[in-house]
Amino acid sequence: MSFSVERDPATLRTIWISDIHLGTKHSRAEDLLSFLKCVESERLYLVGDIIDGWALSRNWLWKQAHNDVVQKLLRKSRKGTRIVYIPGNHDAFAREYTGLRFGDILVERECVHTLADGRRLLVLHGDEFDGIIRYARWLQVLGAIAYGFALGLNSVFNRVRLAMGRPYWSLSAYLKKRTKKALQYIDDFETLVAERAQQEGVDGVVCGHIHQAEMRPIDNTLYLNTGDWVESCTALVEHMDGTLEILDWTDVATRERFDPERRTSLDQQELFIHGDGLPGKVPHIATPELLLTRSKEA
Repeated sequence: MSFSVERDPATLRTIWISDIHLGTKHSRAEDLLSFLKCVESERLYLVGDIIDGWALSRNWLWKQAHNDVVQKLLRKSRKGTRIVYIPGNHDAFAREYTGLRFGDILVERECVHTLADGRRLLVLHGDEFDGIIRYARWLQVLGAIAYGFALGLNSVFNRVRLAMGRPYWSLSAYLKKRTKKALQYIDDFETLVAERAQQEGVDGVVCGHIHQAEMRPIDNTLYLNTGDWVESCTALVEHMDGTLEILDWTDVATRERFDPERRTSLDQQELFIHGDGLPGKVPHIATPELLLTRSKEA
């Protein structure tokens, strides 16, 4: 006789995701779909570059997983999740529809979110603070091509790691962190975004654009970057008490925290035997330490 422990998707107060780049071969749409199936939230912010209009204008590519992500978001909005879509530079075409709704998804240029503890956060994509985009369009296009090449190398590199039994590791993120000019570019961007939040009189700012997940104070302003879903697979979330956290979906421990199937499997493995779990009794979940103790006693 077997007994199952059913778990619903984890419920959060708010989720922020950005830079999915649907319409490109590097979009980690399958991973995002897995994440969206494992979590529910009262609010969900799409913080730009959800669809890559630039890539689609050059070469049409739309996988089934890309369509599945869009359908999943629409289903969440129909079921009551308040979704706000803030277009970025790669999906700037959607900015023409600011103030309108696609289904139940509201399009905004930027907005302010109030956390459960009362703090206020400005939410925007952030491309307006990118000097390359503002002053040298050709460098932006060249950079996008170079970044695509780096992601291609990253994909090959991680296939080799997977064959060796190693976890996912972002080569392009590593290179960004080790290059002085890249570090200076990121630091300048973060400072400008934080200054904008200060001008608005809010407590912090949430953005995307640079594919670098981050949470840190800058001159008494909380700077938050959601990261991306082409290499790092990260999301910013707010728990019910207003606590903020960046989730890395490539991390096994994070998936085990939020994936109902993984948590159910773990719980079933950790149920006490010798009476616990029998009909009429509440299953007792054992800690690893207790399991080890019982093993020694046996």
